[in-house]
Amino acid sequence: MTTTRSAYDVVVVGGGHNGLVAAAYLARAGRSVLVLERRDHTGGAAVSARPFAGVDARVSRYSYLVSLLPRRIVDDLGLRFQTRRRRISSYTPVGTGGLLVDTGSAARTRESFARLTGTTRDHDSWHEFYGAMGRLAQRVFPTLTEPLPSRERLRNLVDDPHTWDAVFERPLGETIEDRFADDTVRGVVLTDALIGTFTHAHDPSLRQNRCFLYHVIGGGSGDWDVPVGGMGALTDALAAAARAAGAEIVTGHEVTGIDTDGVTSEVRHGGGAVGAGYVLVNASPYDLSRLLGEPLPTKPEGSQLKINMVLNRLPRLRDGAVDPTDAFAGTFHVAESYEQLERAYREAASGALPSAPPSEIYCHTLTDPSILTGEAAARGLHTLTLFGLHTPAGLFAADREAAKSALVDATLARLDAVLAEPITDCLASDADGNPCLEAKSPLDLEDDIGLPGGHIFHRDLAFPFLTEDADGAAARWGVASGHEKILLCGAGAVRGGGVSGIPGHNAAMAVLESEFGR
Repeated sequence: MTTTRSAYDVVVVGGGHNGLVAAAYLARAGRSVLVLERRDHTGGAAVSARPFAGVDARVSRYSYLVSLLPRRIVDDLGLRFQTRRRRISSYTPVGTGGLLVDTGSAARTRESFARLTGTTRDHDSWHEFYGAMGRLAQRVFPTLTEPLPSRERLRNLVDDPHTWDAVFERPLGETIEDRFADDTVRGVVLTDALIGTFTHAHDPSLRQNRCFLYHVIGGGSGDWDVPVGGMGALTDALAAAARAAGAEIVTGHEVTGIDTDGVTSEVRHGGGAVGAGYVLVNASPYDLSRLLGEPLPTKPEGSQLKINMVLNRLPRLRDGAVDPTDAFAGTFHVAESYEQLERAYREAASGALPSAPPSEIYCHTLTDPSILTGEAAARGLHTLTLFGLHTPAGLFAADREAAKSALVDATLARLDAVLAEPITDCLASDADGNPCLEAKSPLDLEDDIGLPGGHIFHRDLAFPFLTEDADGAAARWGVASGHEKILLCGAGAVRGGGVSGIPGHNAAMAVLESEFGR
């Protein structure tokens, strides 16, 4: 397919979910919009796939849960897309017991804390702490689809000096250690500060605090929900909405360069070149520098291992008091105590693979079995998604396949240590007789979906407020690139990261607020 015009009001570089959100909003506003996507399909990291031959399971291959997507975007664009809430928040095995956080039963959760710690003190602190985080979420989340507030205005909106201090001013580790006594409980809290972020509890840059903030404010509640039909259901709906509004979406066209004089731009791609009044870049700031022919900044470095599995059955646990259908329905923590997380970070920071790799797992099919069809549905198979922490891209540079193989083995060994049977005994086989297990290192994510260094947020997350005077609509909306009429609309924008659509919405609002008029 080729483009039908020589110039467009807006050209969107990249057909991931944020690019599709921007395209849909702008096309609905009457702008001529072209989306150029290098792969043969849209969706970016938010896609579903059948990675195992002969197994009818549509796995959310890269991103897999939804928290930050505002209902406003779903309603504005008329998306036929739903999520389901998980009743079980998390389960953390410890010896032959464990900690179960059941949002549907306060009594069950309290009893689980008491069994683990011998007291209800940490449970009471947990209740107080996450109550404060819930109030923070209600106040901060609505600002993410508005122009950036000043730091002072956001602090006034939060209206809680203790919470502001804990999240925005001092390393999160200080708060965790002040409020919680148990090593396991401390680790469960800290994990939200480490997903996709290579850092530690006392990092003075507050990188961990920024990651934690975005993990606890989603939807105004902090819930991480399951996308019905898999993550691809969202991006399929977004592509349909953009096309219905009049946007052109061209796949198989990799953008190779952008030229601009500050007034108009030309976007070069596999099929030629096209003019644009505005260019919205749904790629990382690092890749934007490359496309503009500028000196490259330091490449970001992702730090995660993603393993997708299909099982014949859920494994039995060493903890006989908890059913596997509860344990795997929420977030299943492995080797994620506070001390284990610190040890793994230090090992990785020194250049070694963690000896006990921390990870967390969930089972999509327990909440939404619709991703299974055919024989897979008839057999009642299950999918497991594992997200490993503290595995920076540099660890794979010398021999990526050997490092990945060693890391997968060590990660599964840590999982086996809390199970009553090896996870490999539960794996389904594909049509060729191979176990249904697929692993992705940061370097694989860079190759597959263009994430620089495999960084799932494109670069370090930023606090959602202005850090300097905003000059122009793009700066006010947090999507400025440093180039007039070239805007960031991907995860590297301020208030980016995660499956949210927020950067796409905000880039579209910046365009409409500028010379086009709203």
